[in-house]
Amino acid sequence: MNPAYIYEFFGTFILIILGNGVVANSLLTGSKGKGAGWLAITFGWGFAVFLAVTVAAPYSGAHVNPAVTIGLAMAGLFEWSMVPGYVISQILGGFTGAIIVYLFFKKHFDITEDSNLYLACFSTSPAIRNTKSNFFSEFIGAFILVILVFFIAGPTLEADNLTNAKIGLGSVGALPIAIVVVSIGLSLGGTTGYAINPARDLGPRIAYSLLPFKNKKPSDWSYSWIPILGPISGATFAAVIYLLLQNISA
Repeated sequence: MNPAYIYEFFGTFILIILGNGVVANSLLTGSKGKGAGWLAITFGWGFAVFLAVTVAAPYSGAHVNPAVTIGLAMAGLFEWSMVPGYVISQILGGFTGAIIVYLFFKKHFDITEDSNLYLACFSTSPAIRNTKSNFFSEFIGAFILVILVFFIAGPTLEADNLTNAKIGLGSVGALPIAIVVVSIGLSLGGTTGYAINPARDLGPRIAYSLLPFKNKKPSDWSYSWIPILGPISGATFAAVIYLLLQNISA
């Protein structure tokens, strides 16, 4: 197995433990962090991205997000042959990280009476359910993320052999992208919970559907396609705009 796949798994695993962990810490009954609020969740996710990228950067480029992987491939900066392995590794990492969050907070899940909060500790959901609006939110959030990945990383995205080049978040360092994620959360995150990452939503949603909860609410699969296709579409559009801008400035 390509070591890059292992590090994409492990980086996404860390991302979900810390990212979903801050949500559980802020929502579940009995947690000392209960009520910490949106700022804590947003910064918690930003720090989770920083640490996940730090782990995976030297070995895989630290995409930890299928939308980033696909966006880079669309822009010709990553080999398409590597995309399936990256995406599968990221989803499995998200799934496994969510299982750890469940085990870590199990006693708190057990005493939390509002079962609507369970899924919130795993996957995203819209504040106001509207298919077009929700899709647009995820599209724009991912577009901002990926286009900024391109521009922040621009000077370092050169390689003679793209097959062996590990181009991604690791090429720019962890901190700038963590800042981007915090900014997206603070400015745009309130509409859908800003998945902006299919692995962040799909892996944990699958885990939730398999885990035993008392009075468990449905996994909301009817919404689940939005945090998958919205970010991928936004990343694809970011690649198109980036290439157009590069052609203009050439």
